[in-house]
Order: sequence, then C-alpha cells, then structure tokens
Amino acid sequence: MVALDGRHALITGGGSGIGAAIARALAREGAAVSLVGRRKAPLDNIARSLLKASAIAADVTNAADCGAMMESARAVHGPVDIVIANAGAAESVPVAKMSAEHWQRMIDVNLTGAFLTVQAALSDVVRKGEGIRRIVFTASTAGLRGYAYVAAYCAAKHGVVGLARALAAELEKPGLTVNAVCPGFTETPLLERSAAVIAKKTGRTVGEARVVLAGDNAGGRLISPEEVAAKVLWLCSPAAKAINGEAIVIDGA
Repeated sequence: MVALDGRHALITGGGSGIGAAIARALAREGAAVSLVGRRKAPLDNIARSLLKASAIAADVTNAADCGAMMESARAVHGPVDIVIANAGAAESVPVAKMSAEHWQRMIDVNLTGAFLTVQAALSDVVRKGEGIRRIVFTASTAGLRGYAYVAAYCAAKHGVVGLARALAAELEKPGLTVNAVCPGFTETPLLERSAAVIAKKTGRTVGEARVVLAGDNAGGRLISPEEVAAKVLWLCSPAAKAINGEAIVIDGA
C-alpha cells in the first residue's frame, strides 16, 4: 500500500531544492501534487517527472494569487489534504545597513507568504471527512536561533515557527496536524547564492564559503534536500499522527 494514495498535496516553492525533493517524496507515496512558484518553467519540469502533478504560477505574498492558486489546484486534483508552505528567500545585510524594504521583503516572502498559503487552503484541510490532513511549514534553524547578517530572515522564520505552533493549538481537527521542519544549511540554489555572496565579500573561494556554512550545522556538513523531504514525508504519514505543534530540527546531528 502507498501511504498517501488519494491525497492531494500543495507545495509552494516547488520548482527546485527542498520543495522539489518534497514533491518527489510525496508523489512516490501516491499523492497527487500541485507545485507552486513564481516561475512556471521549473515547475513544469518537475511536474513532468511525476505521475500525478500540475504546475501553478503564483506569488504567495499576494492574497489574490493564493486564492487563484487554490482554485487551480482543486480544478485538477480536487480538495487539498496536505499543505507544504515551503516558499522562501534569504538575503544578508548588517542590521545597521538594513533598509525597511529589505526587512519587509524578507517578512513578506518567508512569513506572510506562509500565512497566506495556509489561510487560502484552510477550508480544504479542515473539511469534514476521514483521512490524512497535514500542514507543514519549512522554517529553518534560523527560526530557533540567531545568525549574523540575516536578522530579517531570522525574524521571519521565528515567526513561521510561532505560526505553526499557534495553528496546531487552534486547529484541533481529527487527522489534522500542523508542524514545522527546521533545516540547517542545505544543498540548494539558495545556499549556492549565499556561498557566492560570502566569497565575494570575504575573498574566500565558493568552496571555502560552503565549508564555513556547513560548519554552522550541528553535524558539520551540509544537509541534502532529500533528507528534509524524508522528514516531511514522515510527518505526512499515518505514523506521525500524534506529532503536532513541533519544530523539528534537521541539521545533521
């Protein structure tokens, strides 16, 4: 038996990195998948490799886009059972030089986008009926600790963890759980951009910058997107029905 057969999962930020890995993991277990992102071409590439998948272009920082996103997802695969609020972005700047625009951009993409995604899907995941219902946020170890030069990102990801815990307390429905995963530095295009910025600013090579980032993980190595996806898959499985309101660290320890 496949654990998620007949379930419909919506995944934001699904065109690459962690989002794409989660899509593949859930699809292997039988879920239909709606992939969401700002750029449709990468989503189409992932969707074509999966059995039951569709691609939806949407900006999760826009409430109207999130509403249209849900209508498109339902039209293809029916009501959504699993919401993976994964879209995010990270930019670095010292607090003393941080503009209000930078601050707002990080809050909008990482926190407001997660809120709008879940709010748009809420009527689906709390609807009457049996079966698995899940909300999983991709937060970060930055949602549990502080990192220099990414104060806005850290603040947003702390907010994501708080949002997950608040929803877990508020949405007490049979079969529904709400959790956050908190990856450390992970092998994604986002990390590659961060390493390039560090190299440019410090004179290190990109390889040396990657080693510095890996050293911030408890295990001293970079995490793979597939490791994060495996934990999300478990949270979406029947085995995790008692896990609710948790922020689960994935940092190689």
